[in-house]
Amino acid sequence: MATEIITFVPFELSAPASLTEIEILEAELTKHFETKLTVEKQLTRQLVSFQANKAAPFYRWYKYKEGFSAALIAFLIDTGEIGPGKILDPFAGAGTTLFAARDLGFDADGIELLPIGRQVIESRLQAESLSAEDLERIGFWMLKKPWKNVSDEPSLKELRITRGAYPEQSRLSIDKYIHALASETPSVARILKLALLCVLEDVSYTRKDGQYLRWDSRSERQGGGKFFDKGTILSFDDAITIKLEQILGDINSQATQFGLFGQPDPGKISLIPGSCLDILPGLKGDSYSAIITSPPYCNRYDYTRTYALELAALGVGEVELTKLRQAMLSCTVENKAKDLIKLNSHWAEAIQAADRQLLLQSILTFLDNERDEKRLNNSGIARMVRGYFYEMSCTLFELYRVLAPGGQLYMVNDNVRYAGVGISVDLILSSFAESFGFIVEKIMVLPRGKGNSSQQMGLHGREQLRKCVYVWRKSL
Repeated sequence: MATEIITFVPFELSAPASLTEIEILEAELTKHFETKLTVEKQLTRQLVSFQANKAAPFYRWYKYKEGFSAALIAFLIDTGEIGPGKILDPFAGAGTTLFAARDLGFDADGIELLPIGRQVIESRLQAESLSAEDLERIGFWMLKKPWKNVSDEPSLKELRITRGAYPEQSRLSIDKYIHALASETPSVARILKLALLCVLEDVSYTRKDGQYLRWDSRSERQGGGKFFDKGTILSFDDAITIKLEQILGDINSQATQFGLFGQPDPGKISLIPGSCLDILPGLKGDSYSAIITSPPYCNRYDYTRTYALELAALGVGEVELTKLRQAMLSCTVENKAKDLIKLNSHWAEAIQAADRQLLLQSILTFLDNERDEKRLNNSGIARMVRGYFYEMSCTLFELYRVLAPGGQLYMVNDNVRYAGVGISVDLILSSFAESFGFIVEKIMVLPRGKGNSSQQMGLHGREQLRKCVYVWRKSL
């Protein structure tokens, strides 16, 4: 019997939405959730970002700026009511949720699309099973620098957006390093490759800067006429030696503390490669005691650009890069609209939830009008915001399905602003969650919000946006 596919017509206002209409609907939704919005003094920006991981052994190896801290996971698990069972992170990133939950005795599953995140997770797991001979060999690389003695072989792949990223001597050293590590055992080579990925930004002319790579004025391709000095650019030999020393130090310290990497009753980690929109529908229902995650924010950040150096070093080409960008949850203006019903006909309810959310539809109508009047600084913003919320609705629909009855979902996310309109991502997503059966227990607000961009500030003044951790529970 053929499956009937239902198409919902998006809610339409009778006239282009005004800021006043949006403010009224915003006030109504705020009143609905006002008892749930609580300022949590213990939540700092350091805790809900990578900052608190900078000095944490193992987590500090690779600077995954879009992640949160292991201390946040410990806080949520300690203060929450998470029963025994598995924990899921559908946007695993570099694996903070997975490793922090594992170290507290939980089994943890992670879904991750980008190869850089998967490489970091898999390499860290590999580091925990290295032999004494493996560690000795990595120490040899740190001390003797064997790559310096090999011939120059073009080994580092370049993308259009990474061309000219390194001083010539560092680029040659990277080529030699990649060529030399190919002769090592797989376990040693994986750790050496991780160390390389960890230092690429340090030895390049670039710095990750939100939506893109920012180029130092010393590079040949620095553009825009703006002077930018990223500071000291380390030589490759110095940077890789420092990183290998850090990696070996953390491994040896843990081995001394627990004895050959053993920990009291650690859980198990499983990594599932791919997009959560593809993976979640195939997971068994009612199977996770908790979900702890931070999805991409609706902030125009293109991770395929900010992590382009690492993706190129992993062999990702132009065609694959474009596919990765389009497979991501819509969070950048280059994302094209996804046919969600074609992806999964069971998402009709999720699409309907977005269609019926009046504040969202008012905002979308307003942004469409701003685009048509050419008042948006990028015409793709309206499409991106629409795609973000509809795809998040489908994601939340699936997360409700896979969460065990009584299980909790914790989500870190930021509110955003476009064309002078503050978009309460926390309230809109919580509204979706309620429509699927979630109980919104708390929306924990950081005491200090996030300022809007300099461009938005110049046009619309200074106004902080809420940064929150949502706490939802699946009904019994």
